[in-house]
Amino acid sequence: MIVDDNLLDKLEKLAMIKIAEDKRKSFKEELAQIIEKMDSLQEVDTSNIKLQQDRTTPMRDDIVKNTDIIDKVLSHAPKAQDRYFIVPKVI
Repeated sequence: MIVDDNLLDKLEKLAMIKIAEDKRKSFKEELAQIIEKMDSLQEVDTSNIKLQQDRTTPMRDDIVKNTDIIDKVLSHAPKAQDRYFIVPKVI
């Protein structure tokens, strides 16, 4: 894959960053090397690898417990009311 100025402009916009003009050339070269390394993963032979489909994530029982953790957390809040944080309105 060729990393050109158009691709770099798109990446800057997506990442919401600005790459300095004097760094653009080295950035493009490094990015091209990274993409080349990632493309080399396509050459790895995975045909003999068995998937472990029978494994699942262990789950814990969902048991309601009465604790005072909410009160402990809210005790550190600058403002709290009715067991909720009070925060300034943000628009």
